[in-house]
Amino acid sequence: MEKRSFSIAGHRTSIALEPEFWHGLEDMASARQLSMAALMRHIDETRQTTNLSSAARLAVLAWYRDRPATAPE
Repeated sequence: MEKRSFSIAGHRTSIALEPEFWHGLEDMASARQLSMAALMRHIDETRQTTNLSSAARLAVLAWYRDRPATAPE
């Protein structure tokens, strides 16, 4: 687990995620041209669960699931 801190809606918060989920969030942020803090703020504002760590994991899962499949080379 890796713990990171962010400022969201004017308050500091920390979440701990597995490195694979952090990599997924970094990919999401890059693809959307957002900072990690901006992406986490968006996840926080739109989450359906009370737990931000769970919401982040679900966001990564949905992002990979919903991306168009790439053609095999």
